[in-house]
Amino acid sequence: MKLTLVADPMCSWCYGFTKEMTELQQRHPEMELEVVMGGLRAGGTDVLDDAGKQFRLHHWAKVEQASGVPFNREGLMSRKGFVYDTEPVCRAVVTAGILAPKADLLKVLRAFQHAFYVDALDTTDGSVLAKVGADVLSEIGYAVSAAEFLAAWREPSTIRAASAEFARARSMGVTSFPALFLHRNDRLHPVGTGYAQIDSLERDLRKLIAA
Repeated sequence: MKLTLVADPMCSWCYGFTKEMTELQQRHPEMELEVVMGGLRAGGTDVLDDAGKQFRLHHWAKVEQASGVPFNREGLMSRKGFVYDTEPVCRAVVTAGILAPKADLLKVLRAFQHAFYVDALDTTDGSVLAKVGADVLSEIGYAVSAAEFLAAWREPSTIRAASAEFARARSMGVTSFPALFLHRNDRLHPVGTGYAQIDSLERDLRKLIAA
C-alpha cells in the first residue's frame, strides 16, 4: 500500500493540507508517499489584479483559520504584474524528483509553498525556483547547486515530465486540490475529499485499510 497526494504549490488549500500530511507521514513511516503535481493553473496568463488579490485573501483567511499556516498578505498585495501561472513551480517540484529520485517530495513541496505564501517570492521565475529547490534538496541531503537545478528545470524532458503529471492527475479523476489516494490491491481509493485535518485523515485512512 502507498499514498498518492495530488497537489499544486500555489493552491492555498494544498498549502494548509501539507501541514496535515506531514503529521500523517510521521504517523505512518511505513507507508510510501508519492507526490503528483496537478497543474492548478498551468499555463495561466491572467495578471493578478486587485480583484484577484481580494479573492485570494478571502481563501487565505479560510485556510489560515482551518490549518493555522501563516500567510504574507502584504507580500500578495504588493505584487505588480504577477501572472498566476502554476506550471513553473509545479515543474520545479518535478525537477527535484528527477535530480533526487529518493528525496522526500513533501518537504520539497512545502519549501516551495513557504517561498510563495510566506516569503512572497516570485515562484514563476526560474532563478528563484532554482535557489529554493537547491536549498531544500541540500537540507535533506542532496548536494545540488542552483545552476544545476535551473538547467534541469529548463530541460524539454522536464517540461514534458511535468505535463505528464498534470495528465496523470486528470486521468485519476482529480478536479480539485488537494486530493489524497490510497493504493490498495491495484486500485485507487480516495482518502476523504479535499482539505482535512489530521484526525479526520487518520480515521478515513484506517477505515480504508481495515476494509
